[in-house]
Amino acid sequence: MFEAWGRALYRRRRLTLVVALIFVAFAGIWGTGVFSKLTSGNSFTPADSQSQHEQNLADATFGRNDADVVILFSSKTATVSDLAYRQAVTRTLASVPNADVAKTTTYWSKSASALVSADRHATYAVLQLAGVDDAGRQKAYKAIKADLAAAGADVGTGPSTTSGATAGVTARVGGNVPTEVAISSEVTANIAKAEGFSMPVLLILLMVIFGSLVAASLPIAIGGIAILGSFTVLRLLTLFSTVSVYSVNITTILGLGLAIDYGLFIVTRFREELRRQPTIEAAVARTVATAGRTVAVSGVTVAVALTSLMLFPEEFLRSMGYGGVATVAIDMIAALTVLPALLAVLGHRVNAIKIRRTVTRPRKAETSGAWYRVAHSVMRRPLIYATVIVLGLLALGAPFLRIQWGGTDSRSLPAAATVRQVQQTLQDDFPANSTAPIQALVTLPRTGAATASLTSYLQRVDAIPGVTQAQITAAKGGTVRVDVGYTPNSVSSQARHIVTQIRDTAPPAGATVLVGGSTADLVDELQSLGSTLPWMALEVALATFVLLFLAFGSVVLPLKAIVMNILSLSATFGVIVWIFQWGHLSRVLQFTPTGSIDPTMPILMLAIIFGLSMDYEVFLLSRIREVYDQTGDNAGSIATGLQRTGGVITSLAFLLIIVVGAFSASGITFIKLTGVGMIVALVVDATVVRVLLVPATMRLLGRANWWVPGPLGRLYARYGFTENQAERTVVPRSYPLTTSQASTASVGNNAAAPVAPGQPHS
Repeated sequence: MFEAWGRALYRRRRLTLVVALIFVAFAGIWGTGVFSKLTSGNSFTPADSQSQHEQNLADATFGRNDADVVILFSSKTATVSDLAYRQAVTRTLASVPNADVAKTTTYWSKSASALVSADRHATYAVLQLAGVDDAGRQKAYKAIKADLAAAGADVGTGPSTTSGATAGVTARVGGNVPTEVAISSEVTANIAKAEGFSMPVLLILLMVIFGSLVAASLPIAIGGIAILGSFTVLRLLTLFSTVSVYSVNITTILGLGLAIDYGLFIVTRFREELRRQPTIEAAVARTVATAGRTVAVSGVTVAVALTSLMLFPEEFLRSMGYGGVATVAIDMIAALTVLPALLAVLGHRVNAIKIRRTVTRPRKAETSGAWYRVAHSVMRRPLIYATVIVLGLLALGAPFLRIQWGGTDSRSLPAAATVRQVQQTLQDDFPANSTAPIQALVTLPRTGAATASLTSYLQRVDAIPGVTQAQITAAKGGTVRVDVGYTPNSVSSQARHIVTQIRDTAPPAGATVLVGGSTADLVDELQSLGSTLPWMALEVALATFVLLFLAFGSVVLPLKAIVMNILSLSATFGVIVWIFQWGHLSRVLQFTPTGSIDPTMPILMLAIIFGLSMDYEVFLLSRIREVYDQTGDNAGSIATGLQRTGGVITSLAFLLIIVVGAFSASGITFIKLTGVGMIVALVVDATVVRVLLVPATMRLLGRANWWVPGPLGRLYARYGFTENQAERTVVPRSYPLTTSQASTASVGNNAAAPVAPGQPHS
């Protein structure tokens, strides 16, 4: 099938490229408009959670009560009791257009201690913005940013303030919506910086690898198509669903990363086949039949791993799944259509514009190269290598056992960000969590004892350790809203425990209570993630097992690959805890440790890293299986397969590290965490696991690597991902070795493995 596809692409190569150009033009014009359609609002709360039900009922009963924008006023000399102070605040608020603000609350309009600092030199105003959803409120905020700035409020993400007119009053802007806008702006800037940095660096490195400008530009071209294509798919999705702005990060990382993977793999194979095949058409067909088939298997495996994110009800993770699957699909389609068409047009000109002299290595180098020698060195002492590596990976993963889950707040932004400084001031100088109380919505029965019962309930809530005050802030009909102040940070485990205790508190007689607020949102998010995670793991494991079985005709190799990926992920997560939770390297990486990890980040990393790890696994095992089908020699096929792919895999990992490294410099902590985690995973996976642990374990397993029960063997023979029936034949465990093959199977023998008659070299 793949060989026929390659020949069809060769015959219609120019038509394929014309269609690709039309698509790129459309994606460049329409697809790039996706940035204005994405949302950075709170999409982490499950729709059917108690906190979401509380918010829906409270909004319907009392109207919205969120602190969309907080304007923090302060003065070194004046206090809120001074008339000049009040006039400065009034003048600032009067400059804000009423059409964009639904409600304004100040200390003077609602005399409450929560709105004034302990020394009475600072106060804040709360603006509730017009707009029915996050996108509408962000639009309203952007419309008043300039007015706030002109009135003396610093509304940017940088430091500094501007003095008020009379009382030495300064004004700074914070709150939920400015934080969302600041993060969104940072994400957009990160993408521009990452692409501006990584593209030229990648091109230079690919030129060094290929020795040719033309060959080096092909993976970059596929990456550009993948990014534009995924932007287009994301914009299509915004027509039917909410899509998070953070999805463009995974789109850019995967788009470039997988394009480099697939491009390098296919172009390398094509250059090999040009030396072996009699015509360019035959070289294209053979490249698609071998490397193309591997790319297809890899792409489907990575996409399946990312579809597991769609199991979660949280829009954030689902958006990441949408973006990831779209990117992988575009990457795979471009690599299997546009790239072969380009190669068909270029032919031998793929090596044009050389920057260095390339040396054609003789065939025997595959059985005497550096990677071949590394493989045999490992296979001479497989048990020692396997034991040391496994113990080392487990040691790296040990900190993961002490992980503390938490939420994301303004500390994710750089320390110089104004919205972060405002939030820090609110926490330090005002009553604890004054803008983020825990809310209990009490629906009372219409009885005479309801008031007394509610008073008793408030007393029980007040008695919970950590609670500072429980007070009624709104009442309508039989519904009462109770705001609960508390001491711990709103995203801390102590605050989450208070939410649990409030929910466990007996409600007033005959009443129902819904507990919400930002801390309750986090509690419900953690419960939702914990209940869905096992299903995600099951889907990824089963899908990976099935796909690898159909690719390689073995039940042992898929299980081994899953176990190795678990070890690699454990080591990565352990390093993440050591750095981001415990704060090591925080000065070097320039972030503020919070003592906890946002749970969505490891889940996202699990899907991405598991998929990329399988990417490398498929590349390596495809070559090993190819040689094993020809020789039946386990040790020789491992060494030859590693010799053929070791340099490619390490080059792929290094190039992807360049892409990810640009995102690791992000000013947003959770994006930095994802970037650093991927770098750790790539280093561990492409060096320790693929180069050392895979040869060691495959040597220990011997012919058991290729074992398959009879019924499954017949299933593979019928449905396996191969080009012809001969390749589907599963080599039996008792496969006889010729004298020359037995010689090759001995570890350390550098003789070339014999090729079965009628089988082409690969």
